[in-house]
Formats: sequence, C-alpha cells, structure tokens
Amino acid sequence: MPWLKKLVGAIVILGGVGAVAGWAGSAPVRLDRETLAKLGPGDAARGKRIFYAGGCTSCHAKPGSQGDARLQLVGGLELKTPFGTFVPPNISQDAKDGIGAWSVEDLANAMLKGVSPSGRHFYPAFPYASYARMNPADIGDLYAFLKTLPAVAGKAPANSLGFPFNIRRGIGLWKLLYLSDQPVVPFPAGTPDPVMAGRYLVEGPGHCGECHTPRDLAGGTKKNVWLAGAVAAEGSGVVPNITSGEGGIGDCSEPDIVNYLATGFTPDSYSV
Repeated sequence: MPWLKKLVGAIVILGGVGAVAGWAGSAPVRLDRETLAKLGPGDAARGKRIFYAGGCTSCHAKPGSQGDARLQLVGGLELKTPFGTFVPPNISQDAKDGIGAWSVEDLANAMLKGVSPSGRHFYPAFPYASYARMNPADIGDLYAFLKTLPAVAGKAPANSLGFPFNIRRGIGLWKLLYLSDQPVVPFPAGTPDPVMAGRYLVEGPGHCGECHTPRDLAGGTKKNVWLAGAVAAEGSGVVPNITSGEGGIGDCSEPDIVNYLATGFTPDSYSV
C-alpha cells in the first residue's frame, strides 16, 4: 500500500531528524571566553575557604583517612545509588592519576559545566549542578589552593553503571533540563548582604540542595520543594528538612546552626 510506505518513510525520517537533534543537543558545552576571563589570578588563602565550604574531602579523601591525610585527595569512596555505583576520582596534584596537569580553565569547565578536559560529560554525582552557580573567581581561588596540596598516585576504581546510565552522552540531555547558573531562591533588590552571601554558600559551593532536596525520576532536584528533606541518595535513611517551614529548622537559633555545622550535633544533642 503506497500510503503505508509513505507513513513508514515519514516515521524513519522524523526518527532520524530527532536522533540528529538529540545528538547535537547533548554535546558538551564549554565556558565562553568572557567567563574564563573572570577566573582571575587565584588566591590560595581564599581558595582554602571555598575548598572546605564545598566539602571536597567528604568524597575525594581516601576512605577512612583522618587529620591531614584527608588532604590526600585520592578518591575511591563508593556512592551506591539507584543509578549505579559512582566512585569519586583522584583529584590530587598527581599529573597522571589526578588533576595535576589540569589548567584553571579545565577546573572551571568541570565545576561550572560538568565537562572534562577531554570533552566528556561528567556524571552529576559530581555536584556541578550546584557549582554552576559559583563565581568564576572562586574557582580560580580554589585552583590556587588545590595546587598547594600533595600529589598522590593511584587511580580510583571506575564507576559501575548499567545501561542506559553508562552512556555519558545522554547526560547532555539531562543538563538541558537541570543545569543552570541561576539562583534557586529569588530575593528582591536591597536584601541584606549576609542573606545573599548565605544563599550563595548554600546553593553554590556548599551544594546543600544535592542531599536535602527531593529528586525526580531522572535524578534532578525538585526546585518547588527546595531543601525540604529527601530520601538518602545512597544507603538508607532520610536527609532532614532544613527550610524554615514546618518540620524544618525555623526554630533553631544562629548559635544552634553554627554549633550543628561545627560538631554534627543538633540542639537536642542528637548526632546527625
């Protein structure tokens, strides 16, 4: 039947067009020259603050290490999630196994765009969906501080992911939906500087929303319930609500929150 052949032909053509569009739309995107120019010369002292605000050792320190050994950023921690097991890599200054050969532009593209020096997508288990909101100058400072840390040889094990999550190119489509440098919580002009600074730490380098916000089926954070608590991405348990609403931390004083962040104990003396 001629009409059936035409229909099949049209479906094949549309499918081909869709495949080409999807392939083009999923391509890694690097930072533009204007953004790279904002990286600045880098200041290691300021970068140290960003390093600890970002909790880099939580994922990249050798599992079980203590004290100064936590600055040996050899990676290897296994993050077991519904999508598979992700293993944070070696980000020490080792030129072969770590990121010692990276330029500051390489680090900026990794953190703000989720793109590796070789042009591949990083998986968003690396929380660049939050880091994308960071000021480029802070990335330059972080780079300067990382350069002061030791080089440690040794490759971390590879991720263990099943199909289709092992196809990195598909992350490009995920980024179209979830990667943005815009703040999550809007504030009007004239908002006090401490509030704006706090938003920056929470939404950017601190990446609090990565654990404290529920996720949809594709693994993206649900912005309409930002920081409202979530099922733990790995293991079991629930990550608490840290909003000011009911069930959150609205009744906590500033000293309570400072003490919790410093010690891990809530105002009721529970360890979280």
